[in-house]
Amino acid sequence: MGGDSELEILSRTAAAFPPRTVRGRVLPNLLFFTDPSRVASPEAVAERLQRGAGIVFRAFSAENAVEQGRRLRAIADARGLVLLAGAHPGLAEGIGADGLHMPERLAGEIPKLRAEHGRYLITVAAHDLAAVQAAGKAGADAVIVSPVFPSNSPSAGQPLGVEGLKTLVSATALPVYALGGVRADTVVQLAGSGIVGIAAVEALAG
Repeated sequence: MGGDSELEILSRTAAAFPPRTVRGRVLPNLLFFTDPSRVASPEAVAERLQRGAGIVFRAFSAENAVEQGRRLRAIADARGLVLLAGAHPGLAEGIGADGLHMPERLAGEIPKLRAEHGRYLITVAAHDLAAVQAAGKAGADAVIVSPVFPSNSPSAGQPLGVEGLKTLVSATALPVYALGGVRADTVVQLAGSGIVGIAAVEALAG
């Protein structure tokens, strides 16, 4: 136990969350969010993820986005991972993604995306109750709530805390993931919160 890596601890904790099936697909209970400014090699992290975990590939308009996305696709295929592209339908198509993760401001595009890509798993970010409710109305498959704890993300706002997270979970029928400051030393607080899984950036790259 004392020698376990942070990835191992988070993976083991995530595996204990009750599984949820959406559109005939068992949802990942662990999501790795890529971020080129915080994780230099997302491929190296993807190679270590447990089978059934997911990758949210956020390219941020990088010139090599398709090339890197296809490398992640190959790893996902080999390891039994789910691959979502962040925000860009064209990128999702170009890398053969399993779906999309949409920022909160683009939740309104989900009905159109659903009509065009019926097989896609579509998740959406949410930072408050209004966004969670909007995600449900738009037809999202799951919602990623953040930040739950203090986070290193430059865009992170005031942490919701566990009680704030529970309030959002109870307000929606959507599966909810916790993101933001989720690490080996904080994840234990999420037991019994009603979430289906956890999401992280740097904590999975250690």
